Amino acid sequence: MFIQTEQTPNPSTLKFLPGRVVLEQGTADFATVDAATRSPLARRLFEVEGVERVFLGSDFVTVTKAVTQDWQIMKPAVLGGIMEHFTSGEPVLQPDETSDATVSAEEDDEIVAQIKELLDTRIRPAVAQDGGDIVFHSYEDGVVYLHMQGSCSGCPSSTATLKMGIENLLRHYVPEVIEVRPVA
Repeated sequence: MFIQTEQTPNPSTLKFLPGRVVLEQGTADFATVDAATRSPLARRLFEVEGVERVFLGSDFVTVTKAVTQDWQIMKPAVLGGIMEHFTSGEPVLQPDETSDATVSAEEDDEIVAQIKELLDTRIRPAVAQDGGDIVFHSYEDGVVYLHMQGSCSGCPSSTATLKMGIENLLRHYVPEVIEVRPVA
């Protein structure tokens, strides 16, 4: 099994491409080992010393390390963990646990529908190339609240991306949008 590795704009995060489907649908973000109970792959990666966050996408795994750790030391262990997982036959997530955070139970009004459409077609694909995801959280009084995941979470350039890129795009296409803010 050959796993490609790509750098991301976040120096603490690497994107690993195992050359196969990771998640059939949606994404999964694990900020702690305790949050990873439903993912054998994420639990295995948290066993590597220095792993602070694991994000799973359609065809990639994004791993964020502690600032004090060195990728030269950690990368082989992370690659080994990913390889071991995919050769084990275990599921990436326990059955029926995949969730797409962009699917909302509440009815979307026209503005929210426009915002989600722009996120899904113009923003999320670009962010996924860098090993991250941006998920709609809410819209209130002209302010769009977005949750940044994967390499976007904690990235030094994420605030600039949010304000200069995403906010400008949304304001251009949806005049009701005044501001974009991140949520934890």
